[in-house]
Amino acid sequence: MKVSTYHSYDDLPLFLNAELISKVLGVSLASAYELMHDKEFPAVHVGSRIVVPKEQFQKWVEEQMGGAK
Repeated sequence: MKVSTYHSYDDLPLFLNAELISKVLGVSLASAYELMHDKEFPAVHVGSRIVVPKEQFQKWVEEQMGGAK
């Protein structure tokens, strides 16, 4: 399992790429890409890139945890 080097949402950049999603969630890069292609995940397509706004990622994580902070 990957280990996150981030200790809070404040440490994250405004937009996350697949590599950061992978590190933060502790999943493989392939799993991060798969997640980013899910229609329920808050990914934004910018040309050929896919990024995730930090605030929407934080909200998504909280929803996955049943609203817990």
